[in-house]
Amino acid sequence: MKPLPELSAPEQTRYSRHAILPEVGLEGQRRLKAASVLVVGAGGLGCPASMYLAAAGVGTIGLVDFDAVDLSNLQRQILYSVDDIGQQKLRSAAERLLRLNPEVTVNEHDARLCAENAGQIIERYDLVIDGTDNFATRYLVNDACVLLKKPNVYGSIYRFEGQVTVWSAGSGPCYRCLFPEPPPPETVPNCAEGGVLGVLAGAVGVLQATEAIKLILSLGDSLIGRLLLYDALSMRFDILRVGRDPGCPVCGDSPTIHELSDMAWQCSATGSGAGPEDALEISAVKLSESLREGRSICLLDVRNREEYDLCHLENSVLIPLNELPERCGELRPEAEIVAYCKSGARSRRAVDMLKSRGFENTKNLQGGILAWIREVDRSLPSY
Repeated sequence: MKPLPELSAPEQTRYSRHAILPEVGLEGQRRLKAASVLVVGAGGLGCPASMYLAAAGVGTIGLVDFDAVDLSNLQRQILYSVDDIGQQKLRSAAERLLRLNPEVTVNEHDARLCAENAGQIIERYDLVIDGTDNFATRYLVNDACVLLKKPNVYGSIYRFEGQVTVWSAGSGPCYRCLFPEPPPPETVPNCAEGGVLGVLAGAVGVLQATEAIKLILSLGDSLIGRLLLYDALSMRFDILRVGRDPGCPVCGDSPTIHELSDMAWQCSATGSGAGPEDALEISAVKLSESLREGRSICLLDVRNREEYDLCHLENSVLIPLNELPERCGELRPEAEIVAYCKSGARSRRAVDMLKSRGFENTKNLQGGILAWIREVDRSLPSY
């Protein structure tokens, strides 16, 4: 075991409120300084988690992200300001953390985490905080942590609800013990489509940082084997006990997963939903040209009312996807229909459903209204 680093006089002052806690003390603070934590995702969860890790004096903080700061991030991603819009998140985040505490080291991993690089990145750290917002990366982080024997402090948020636990620690369960396989992609809302209460990200991210610090200090009762459920609307916390599954494909008694692999799909807030344009797709530019030519096209918006009120295409008809099976009679089967949502996933499902009901001349707006805003009409607000 390596000797713990000493604390300078300024550091002793900075962390004095920790030092006077009998459960922490100067030795505990030195353990924090010696520790390294990887934060996967510098978004809603990663921002508050990394800020409190830096403030607490965790010596090395790694950040994994490849995205740029967008105006819509600022509602919950508190590391950034309007001056950072358009800049790489990693650079802005690292600068902000070092302004908060220049005594820590911040490692920037400017990459999309994948099977090729996940093991090499994660093995450098004592534990991982999973702040991802998609199933593909979530399973990848879980599997890497199990194979490398690294604790994984998991958090997730959706609308007004959050979850926190610790996977892959000791004899505790992993993410696949609870969810052996990811759900079919067509059943999963796009990462940015459901909305989220901004302060919820702060609450869950802080809880993740708390669990990480407790693990470093071997302090208190961690959430290993317990899934904390937080409902912000009712201000209620519940605990769901989760046991290790002996049949788990990655951490079970006879595992079948021995190496990392990438999933064939990944939730994306800005993706086009179906890749290159095909027979069921129409690009934003081509749709704009058709409308300018005067073609009679029924624009079908399958988003929620709140999204429609925020921005929509002129003369579009709003029928939310969950209401479409009962309301498709409001559409003419012989009409030329172009369905759209935020980024193309929900409207692609709408097209498939309408095709099965005889609406043959139906296409999906590739990339959704976000593509329309980027390529045709930048005056509409993005989200």
